[in-house]
Amino acid sequence: MSDRARQLLHDVFGFESFRGSQGAVVDHVIAGGDALVLMPTGGGKSLCYQLPALIREGVAVVISPLIALMEDQVAALKQAGVRAAALNSNRTFGDSLAIERQMRAGELDLVYVAPERLLTPAFLDHLDGCPIALFAIDEAHCVSQWGHDFRPEYLQLALLHQRYPRVPRIALTATADGPTRKDIVERLDLAEGRSFVAGFDRPNICYRVVAKNSAFSQLLRFIEAEHGGTGGGQAGIVYCLSRRKVEETAARLREAGYNALAYHAGMEKAARTENQHRFINEEGIVMVATIAFGMGIDKPNVRFVAHLDLPKSLEAYYQETGRAGRDGLPANAWMTDGLQDVAKVQQMVLASDAPEGQKRIEQRKLNALLGFCETTRCRRQVLLDYFADHLPEPCGNCDTCLTPVESFDGTTVAQKALSCVYRTGEVFGAAHVIDVLLGSETPRMEKLRHDQLSTFGIGKELSKGEWQSVFRQLVAHGLLRVDMEGYGGLRLGPDCRPLLKGETTLALRHDPQQRKAKKKVAAAAAGLADPADEALFQALRQRRLALAKAQGVPPYVIFHDSTLVEIARYRPGSLEDLSRLPGVGQAKLARYGDDFLSVVADNGPA
Repeated sequence: MSDRARQLLHDVFGFESFRGSQGAVVDHVIAGGDALVLMPTGGGKSLCYQLPALIREGVAVVISPLIALMEDQVAALKQAGVRAAALNSNRTFGDSLAIERQMRAGELDLVYVAPERLLTPAFLDHLDGCPIALFAIDEAHCVSQWGHDFRPEYLQLALLHQRYPRVPRIALTATADGPTRKDIVERLDLAEGRSFVAGFDRPNICYRVVAKNSAFSQLLRFIEAEHGGTGGGQAGIVYCLSRRKVEETAARLREAGYNALAYHAGMEKAARTENQHRFINEEGIVMVATIAFGMGIDKPNVRFVAHLDLPKSLEAYYQETGRAGRDGLPANAWMTDGLQDVAKVQQMVLASDAPEGQKRIEQRKLNALLGFCETTRCRRQVLLDYFADHLPEPCGNCDTCLTPVESFDGTTVAQKALSCVYRTGEVFGAAHVIDVLLGSETPRMEKLRHDQLSTFGIGKELSKGEWQSVFRQLVAHGLLRVDMEGYGGLRLGPDCRPLLKGETTLALRHDPQQRKAKKKVAAAAAGLADPADEALFQALRQRRLALAKAQGVPPYVIFHDSTLVEIARYRPGSLEDLSRLPGVGQAKLARYGDDFLSVVADNGPA
């Protein structure tokens, strides 16, 4: 069976060999075994059920939570010559009946369906009459209340094992810490299956966190420096916490010359759908969105994900940044971090309808995220440690590795900050406490008589920005907390007493000065230094876009950027040469080979 799987891997998907544990998972599922598969985004999870679906008798039923994700997968599979379909609300009644007839007749290899539809009595009765190859449960972390994206309907999927005990099930996710993985196994009744944990590392992503200081201007500088600005033509996603900020940021990006769109749950459904369609099918669009956007996006050439506000947890951060660089080419995950963001996220946690126990879990997750933001260690090591996937050496591809962070003995300044919070009554935010420390003589200060406090003016050795960094770190360490039951003032944390009494010390980080980064354009990001190769790469992208528009499909389902890079680099002169490149299966070779070879010929020798 392995030989058959390897042959299909090459002929259908255009790859010579499996990556990591893919081959072991495929063999296990082909043989009828259940499995939990944890692989990073872009690590090839889909192949783990798509290949067994082509080999095992019957139709593979893939449970997927979002229509956009289903449509993306089906479009890509059809381009590769695979018989695939999706059953969702986009289908007419007649189309749905036709797909169900094909399932019963064994004329489809894979069918994608939402859990809500799968669990209806009518659809389960329909499945009873179908030859079923396997069940694939995508985004399996949705089954766990410990996870960041719990969906109650996923809890009922255990009935698949009860109703179809001889049909193998494979649960797949890119985002699950230890408790979430345990929950998936228990709730889906996978205890007798095998777990394949391939790790979380995405080495092509460069992680960066900067202190928030005019976030929009910082975003513009980042895109200009790292992604070619308005002329770079690179796709990106910008996440904001509020709908209003999404709209404002998208408008300001358009004013600055970017092709920017907005996406949030408050928009009309038709407008959201149209913007998502454009992002998927066009090149060079920057999508500004709340977290309502992205779970169903399989676009591989998103070159950057920027957070203008903090996400809720490290799982959410990992999931959202994982939408960058799915093609394996270099990508950036860039985030601004400010103390006001902590207050906003904490308010969201407290205001939710979740039980108190769940709120405590979410608060712990937020604390882990704050620790990631304020670390002096390699960010990738901190991120992977959270998922119990340890990296032995610093990665060399994050801001703390590229620009090592200096730490200093912050015991004295922390004591000053904590004392000032206490003496001002534990009701004011950081801005006012910093004014007291700096000795700012303002009417408000005089009115409150805070210019009479012993802490007035004792912090002039640091600038306002440096004090902001200190307060962020004190909150991250739990020595201060934001009082969300009042007006967002700072209060002393329960563990601050030993530090105040001088019984412990505290190391703090110096926020590095932002340096002007070296400008990178699209081809450089793709690893093409030769201008002739760059020109060919851009010509190949244009041909791909034209072919995609003619068919009404996303460009990347024809070929990923990574395949175009290989074509530009090696300049194949024949169909046989082209077939040797990754991502070129037999169906795509027959359909598009001559088109892309003509582009190579028209652009001359390297």
